[in-house]
Amino acid sequence: MKKRFFKRPTSKKKKVKKFFFLLLFILGIVLTYQYLDNSNIKLNDKELVEILLSNTEKTSTLKKIITTLLPTKKEMVKTLIKSNYQGLIIEEKPQEVQPTIKKDDEKPLIYIYNTHQTEEYTPSSFVEYSIMPTVQMNNYILEEKFEEKNYQTIVEEKNIKEVLNKNGWNYAGSYQASRVFLEEAKRNYSSLKYFIDVHRDSLPKERTTVTIENKDYATILFIIGLENPNYQENLVFTEKINNKLNEKYPGLSKGIYKKEGAGVNGIYNQDFSPYTILVEMGGPDNRIDEVLNTSLAFSECFLEVIEEYEL
Repeated sequence: MKKRFFKRPTSKKKKVKKFFFLLLFILGIVLTYQYLDNSNIKLNDKELVEILLSNTEKTSTLKKIITTLLPTKKEMVKTLIKSNYQGLIIEEKPQEVQPTIKKDDEKPLIYIYNTHQTEEYTPSSFVEYSIMPTVQMNNYILEEKFEEKNYQTIVEEKNIKEVLNKNGWNYAGSYQASRVFLEEAKRNYSSLKYFIDVHRDSLPKERTTVTIENKDYATILFIIGLENPNYQENLVFTEKINNKLNEKYPGLSKGIYKKEGAGVNGIYNQDFSPYTILVEMGGPDNRIDEVLNTSLAFSECFLEVIEEYEL
């Protein structure tokens, strides 16, 4: 019986195989990237916040991208954001005792809106996925936390630009436009009492960021219009929130900026209610996680203040 001899692959053949394997691997990554890049993923603020507030097992983004075949846009974005990016994952806390106020589906108490809806934060490493977080993102974070405490909340989702165009107003007329929303909301829900206008500062990051107990936050600044004849009432309410923030998160709030005179609005719709506030959260260079941390801190302090009024 004749013996058969098998030639072992030469070193050259091994190198060729390794080269083709590496080439296929790199090609797979390139094709995946091109798919994502061409997908032009868009995610609105409400979807983004739902993802940010969700708690999930930390996974490897790269592994998920390579092993998932043609995922849907939304699922891919969820995977990317749910990875442990800049500490976005929020650990679940034990349930706290709920306030005595009872939720009434027909009587919302809090109204959240943005006079300047298009103010953006940095997309950071999400820029290639066309995720552009704006100040409207804060609305849904606040709504989530308020509703958890049984304070029913209305978030304004109508486009303020449409009101500006309809009335022939320019950007300077934004407060007139948001006043339209305020009045309509009050007509529809007479129970509304607290009105929060969420903005974003325009200062550079070193002036809009603070680190508290090894966690980064986007700083807060309150605006009070002195041309509101009853501004003292709004000031008292705002001071309570500001003091609470300074007590629980030293350095998070930069205080209360009082504005009047030429070149400024001077009222900011705060004459609408003694409980109308204007709060600026962070600046254009703040990351999503920094803004998220601030929104959670603000919601905690705001709730503690209004509980004094509602108990």
